[in-house]
Amino acid sequence: MRNLILALLALLPLAAHAQDRVVNVYNWTDYIDPQAIERFQKETGITVHYDVYDSLETLEAKLSAGKSGYDVVVPTNEPTFARLIRAGALATLDRAKLPHAAGEDATLMQRVQTSDPGNVHGVIYLWGTIGLGENQAKLRALAPAAPLDSWDVLFKPEWARQVAPCGITILDSATDVIPTVLKYLGRDPDSTDANDLAAVEKTLLAIRPYIRTLESAGAINALAEGSTCLALSYSGDVIQAAARAAEATQGVTVTYVAPREGAQLWFDMLAVPADAPHKDAAFAFIDFLLRPDVMAGITNAVRYPNAVPASLPMVNADLKSDHNVYPTAQDQARFFTVRAVPQAAERARTRVWAHFKAG
Repeated sequence: MRNLILALLALLPLAAHAQDRVVNVYNWTDYIDPQAIERFQKETGITVHYDVYDSLETLEAKLSAGKSGYDVVVPTNEPTFARLIRAGALATLDRAKLPHAAGEDATLMQRVQTSDPGNVHGVIYLWGTIGLGENQAKLRALAPAAPLDSWDVLFKPEWARQVAPCGITILDSATDVIPTVLKYLGRDPDSTDANDLAAVEKTLLAIRPYIRTLESAGAINALAEGSTCLALSYSGDVIQAAARAAEATQGVTVTYVAPREGAQLWFDMLAVPADAPHKDAAFAFIDFLLRPDVMAGITNAVRYPNAVPASLPMVNADLKSDHNVYPTAQDQARFFTVRAVPQAAERARTRVWAHFKAG
């Protein structure tokens, strides 16, 4: 019996090691190159359990409750990433285990230091803007004079009414939409002023009768299939929709527009929950993703820009030359970023969004 007990005790470290050969990842839908996961598992022997979400609100609720079981998450820098840091929900990164993090663009990493001073809780995964996905042929057929390079085509009721027959879709996310409307109205995107919020609500309610769908996961399929012709969505989702429409050869052409009044610039961050059960595996996974060849494959697959300059020679030429994917400096001058607002203001925004959804 004593020998049996000793033998079992000797196996315990092996069992624990086997359990640690797992990484639980929680990421946005349609937001990774599947081959990257396969390569990581083959090279490391670590099994990837991969779940997806479709809104920042879903991610934040899961992590705020604690004990999510996830090892790697991908929050947007503002407001979710910054808010999770303040709540103590994210671990400090072990940079010694992330050698490829040194290859990230220093200018872009500097931009996210307003959310994460010193860049100690996360590294950039992908980035982009929030703008308009357009089927311009359908829009012009319904409203030949509509300003397709402006938020007016969506937020002015006279234009929204004209183009509504071909379908309008908006992200079901107060976090993404309300700052955009504030910017459009010439207000501070981070405003907590009640009058500014009332102006947002008035603008949204005026176009509510013309909105066909509110879609948490963006509008990739609806745009690609031609069932919607105007969508407020993420840049990469629209560019993915354009690629799918072209592949389908059904006569649907999709264009992404960063409106001239300004588009929200965001960064999705690779981060580790404070209570992650497999932190070493998490660091291994993050470092693998930051390899230039892997990151190039991800950009080629999902059509969002990354923050690893050494990946550019391996990024498809059509993406590198597309200013909707890699905006010029002139384009970026029109972009804006947002900060998290106080809890009371967040509740007020939630009420506005609920009123808008209810119509």
